[in-house]
Amino acid sequence: MSAWLALGDSYTIGEAVAAHERWPAVLAQRLRQAGTPLGEPQIVAVTGWTTDELAQGMDAATLAPPYELVTLQIGVNNQYRGRPADDYRNEFAGLLARAVVLAGGRAARVVVASIPDWGVTRFAVEQGRDSARIAAELDAYNAIAGDACRRVGVRFVDVTGISRRHPELLADDGLHPSAAQYALWAEAIEPAVRAALAA
Repeated sequence: MSAWLALGDSYTIGEAVAAHERWPAVLAQRLRQAGTPLGEPQIVAVTGWTTDELAQGMDAATLAPPYELVTLQIGVNNQYRGRPADDYRNEFAGLLARAVVLAGGRAARVVVASIPDWGVTRFAVEQGRDSARIAAELDAYNAIAGDACRRVGVRFVDVTGISRRHPELLADDGLHPSAAQYALWAEAIEPAVRAALAA
C-alpha cells in the first residue's frame, strides 16, 4: 500500500462528518476499488488550524517519509482570522516546500486542494457575514497557493467552485461540508492524485 500524508485543517479532518466520510478517506476508498493500492492517509490536521499552526503540528507529529503522496489544504482560518495575504504567501510557501521534502523531494507527488468558500454557507448567512468580501479574500488566497504550486511543479485542484455551486451540501453545523460535498471533492481531486501516483 502506498503511504499518503494528508495535511490540513477542519476540511481534511472532516469536521462534523464521520471519519469514513472525510474526503481523504473517500478518495482512498475510490482508488482502492479501482485497483490503486493506496493506504489510509496519515492525517495531520486539526479544526481551526492556520498555516503556522499546521507547521507546528507537523513539527510535533511522528512522520515517516518519504510518502508516495502528500496532500495539502490550508488557509481558511488565516482568512477567517483576518490575517494578511502576504503572511499566507510566505507561510504557505514554507509548507509546500516541506510537503515536497516529505514526498521524497518529488514535487509531482504533492497535490494541493483549494480553500472552499465558507461565505456561502448557512452559518455565514445567518451571521450576516459579508459573502462578497469573503469570496474575494479566498480567491486571493487561492491565487497565491495556485501560483506557488505552479512554480514548483505541484498539482493544484479547485474545489472552491464545488462549494459555491452546492451551498446546500452542509453538515449539521451549517458551516462544514456534508459527506455528499466531500464525495464531490474526492471525485474532483482523484485525477490529480492518480497523475501524482503515476509520476
